[in-house]
Amino acid sequence: MKKYLPLIIFVFGLIVLVCVYFFVIKPSKKEATKEEVSDVLIEVGLNDRPVTSLTPTADGHWLNLKIDKIKIEAASLDYELLYELPDGRTQGVPGTINLNSQKVIERKLLLGSESSGKFRYDEGVKEGTLTLRFRNDKGKMIARFTTKFRLLSSTRDLSSLDSNLTVALEKINKSFFVVMETFGLPDGFSGTVASGPYGLFSSSETALKGQVSMGSNVVYTYSGSSWVKAESSFEPGIFVGASQ
Repeated sequence: MKKYLPLIIFVFGLIVLVCVYFFVIKPSKKEATKEEVSDVLIEVGLNDRPVTSLTPTADGHWLNLKIDKIKIEAASLDYELLYELPDGRTQGVPGTINLNSQKVIERKLLLGSESSGKFRYDEGVKEGTLTLRFRNDKGKMIARFTTKFRLLSSTRDLSSLDSNLTVALEKINKSFFVVMETFGLPDGFSGTVASGPYGLFSSSETALKGQVSMGSNVVYTYSGSSWVKAESSFEPGIFVGASQ
């Protein structure tokens, strides 16, 4: 009997390990997976999405974030700006806002860092992403929107990263520009949106001259109070493409 004792101990230990795996470890893994997917996102139609913009300052060191037309019933909003540096590093600007029924949010986002009133600016930023996460009063995410953006200057080409919006200026413009999707669009557009909405936001308020294209679609722009067909002279703002 003694010569079989090591084998009996080995088999008993193996049974214990199997029981621990199936009744302790495996259920906890299932529970963690369930927790990871517990946030259920709601469907948000185009007309109910927030209108979002990033407007660069004259020096290109700040992006003025504006979130307008907030219709989603949420307790808080997380925003996260990520951008790439020329050396390949990624920097982030996060923030959380308690909405308290606010319909318009504005924040000034620094492309760099600040310490004791001293600023360090990140140079050479060309693109990044902006993400908005709406949460309920329990902290669960109920809606999320993400867009890529380009930060441009001293160029004639003001195209979006996906090339769905292309703007060819008559001459090189040294202002700073951001091209991005805006998630939602201002009220009053009566056509059917086939492409967009996209935003072209400038550090200068002067009108631009050039050609705006969105594939084969007719391009409309929001002038600040109404939608008009984009002409060869236009203001920076929001653009949509409507099927002909």
